[in-house]
Amino acid sequence: MILRQVRDSAADAEAVRRIARSAFQDLAARTGGAGQPQAPEEEARTVQQLARTRHLARTDPQGCWIAEHDGEAVGAALSMRREGVWILALFVVLPAAQGQGVGRLLLEQAAAHGRGCLRGLLCASPSPAAARRYRRAGFTLHPAMTLAGRVDRAGLLDPGDIPVHPGGPVHRHLLDSVDRSARGAAHGPDHDFMLAHYDELLVADTLAGSGYCYRDGGSVKLLAATSKRIATRLLREALARVPDGTEADVEFLTAEQEWAVDVGLEVGLSLGTRGYLAVRGMRPPTPYIPSGGFL
Repeated sequence: MILRQVRDSAADAEAVRRIARSAFQDLAARTGGAGQPQAPEEEARTVQQLARTRHLARTDPQGCWIAEHDGEAVGAALSMRREGVWILALFVVLPAAQGQGVGRLLLEQAAAHGRGCLRGLLCASPSPAAARRYRRAGFTLHPAMTLAGRVDRAGLLDPGDIPVHPGGPVHRHLLDSVDRSARGAAHGPDHDFMLAHYDELLVADTLAGSGYCYRDGGSVKLLAATSKRIATRLLREALARVPDGTEADVEFLTAEQEWAVDVGLEVGLSLGTRGYLAVRGMRPPTPYIPSGGFL
């Protein structure tokens, strides 16, 4: 077996996507999880997955690895360093190659990219094997909740006096400042990716604090704020902007994010559990809703 860095190429991006699709379909079949989205959602997600792999191959080549056996890609790990925080963005192995040490070798290579980082962060699937591996690596596993369903607009209460407006590249300093306050590290170049691939960025900036939220279709992709009050206002605004007839979803909510759970329940979303938010050397960021792809 050969381990090599992921290249910034269409071929490597497609190989990583194929492995991830096979691994997550197998996990869903074994755990009763959600299947793949339907077109055109699947097409849009594919474009984002391919672009994210190439983005991380450019920004963090030493943190992105692929395993090959007899010329076939059988596993992949994508990770990044952001201001002292090591983040594992993707860790997948083909079902036929699991249990053969491929995952261990990939995780060791990716983790070496985070050497010297005092903190670590990742979103974990419900896979028992992955949970064991992350725990042995020193991560604390926080069970995560999900919110999903159609937004009941009657539950969207008066937003109050916190103005929310569309954001863009001119807000990069604000975004990075809020990131550092919430999770101890800026997203930096990842904001360029999210601005290019998600439907909209919402920003709140007041004398009392600041925050932002990315929305893509019905999904709340990432939310960070300096107070729960601002975070609540941003989440309400994001859910209010979900197109009619589109299912909303919010993922990876830990117990620290009860403010988000309350908002979801008030607008008619259903609460469930799935996976973990795993942290090392830090508490779960709050008020914060992590991105599955960029944390």
